[in-house]
Amino acid sequence: MTVYFIGAGPGDPDLITVRGLKLIQSCPVCLYAGSLVPEEIVAAAPDEARVIDTAPMTLDDIIAEIEAAHAKGADVARVHSGDPSIYGATAEQMRRLDALGIPYEVVPGVPAFSAAAAALKMELTIPEVAQTIIVTRTSMKSSAMPNNEDLETLGRSGATLAIHLSIRNLREIERKLAPLYGPDCPVIVAYRVGWPDQAFIHGTLSTIAEKVRKSKITRTALIFVGHALKPAQDFRDSALYDADHVHVLRPKKKAASKD
Repeated sequence: MTVYFIGAGPGDPDLITVRGLKLIQSCPVCLYAGSLVPEEIVAAAPDEARVIDTAPMTLDDIIAEIEAAHAKGADVARVHSGDPSIYGATAEQMRRLDALGIPYEVVPGVPAFSAAAAALKMELTIPEVAQTIIVTRTSMKSSAMPNNEDLETLGRSGATLAIHLSIRNLREIERKLAPLYGPDCPVIVAYRVGWPDQAFIHGTLSTIAEKVRKSKITRTALIFVGHALKPAQDFRDSALYDADHVHVLRPKKKAASKD
């Protein structure tokens, strides 16, 4: 018996991995985060499978279901949104399973920031503009941020920021980042990425809070901040495909011989 922590992607049922879908189709028990995982994904579970929405459950409740499945020798598809490694609340589940001696595996998924960039037809790492992406959040009702992971510290890098779980904290984000990125720095709020009601709000650090207030978006949104979101059209090409960039797969061409 094995528990499979499966990343279901941000919302589009087509964005789950082939391996993740096959496991859902074969496991007799399926526990899924119903507030963020579309029903179309878990509908692939076997007709006789035990399928449970864990949104209203506590950690103890979830582990009890897994223990019951383990006692019966039944594999469990534990389905999370996005990728299990990012804000998936999987670490505490794995810690419990380690203590109980219950084996598990992790199947990666498409994270929301990656799916949002794809929907926006956007590269987040532009040569000589930004070569780093920082995935972070801010402190609100959830656990406090560790020391040295505050927005001021992270913002000094000038990296592209993908800020999760912070849509109600836009004024604080503006206050902390405007001195570092400038008030006119592009900001994009990605709402319900991959779902039918997906939406994107474009603004700047000085305008985005008011735009979001008017949209009445209060949850399930990701905030991008950074100059890579709207680079000047004259940014340099990557060296990867530059004719003068020589590497092992594209060695320097020999000069034509003169006859």
